[in-house]
Amino acid sequence: MSNRLHTASRTPSSVDQTLEQALLAMRMQCFTAAERLAAGVLKSEPGNVHAAQVLGHALLMQSRPAEAIDPLHRAVRQSDDPATETLLARALAAAGRAEEALDQLRRTTARRPPFPLAFLEMGDQLAKAGRFDEGVAVFESGLSLAPDAAVLRMGLGYLHLERNDRSGARALFSAVRAAAPERHDALVALARVLVLDGEYVAAAALYRRALTLRPGDALTRIDLGKCLLEMGERAAGEAALRAATSGAVQLAGLAMTALAAAPRGRFFLRPSAAARFLRLEPISAL
Repeated sequence: MSNRLHTASRTPSSVDQTLEQALLAMRMQCFTAAERLAAGVLKSEPGNVHAAQVLGHALLMQSRPAEAIDPLHRAVRQSDDPATETLLARALAAAGRAEEALDQLRRTTARRPPFPLAFLEMGDQLAKAGRFDEGVAVFESGLSLAPDAAVLRMGLGYLHLERNDRSGARALFSAVRAAAPERHDALVALARVLVLDGEYVAAAALYRRALTLRPGDALTRIDLGKCLLEMGERAAGEAALRAATSGAVQLAGLAMTALAAAPRGRFFLRPSAAARFLRLEPISAL
């Protein structure tokens, strides 16, 4: 990967090519390569907003938010780009500068036309701080300006779920699903509400539909397994948990918890016994 993602001389066309390579590295989760490529562009073009965005994203994905702040600050000063402002706010919050982050988001959410992702970021940050009423107000304000912004309906739905307002969450997730029946996050979110309400059969159907869209989604497969166990379909539930942990030993803990918590579940005194049951390889990894 590192041989292909190289920094070329900085002609206008090579800058574009280098940024494309950086974006490819981000998609492939090669965050150090993306960081190097974007930083190289910024050395020759300090005002390149796209490069600052890629660098900021790459640093955040490496849990280095404090390092992302300076290049994003410079990009914000040189542009009126709400996406860069929102990313800066995310970096500030992750670096422990919560009030600065909210101040930035207040300015960004005051922009017109509205930028829905700024409302989403602000609502999420307020919710994490336990300021639920303020978070709800931000989401509702965003939806009043951008009523078709499904991402805000999803964010507000999850905030309702955090407050245990399951009916409010269900209504929002159902509305998003009705507008976009194949939207994976809406299927999974609505299924989660149904599980909390004890509607396991309906939830399992949604999880199965979500898995047809993303067969490799191991977390959703674990949720399906838990549903099936609750429904008394023990063999199918255990098979789903085995499939979820196949090649993903890091999810073994979730699978074991699901097995232990289920009606007539299984409890293992030794991790190696659970590993054998789930057919994990290598067993010594647990």
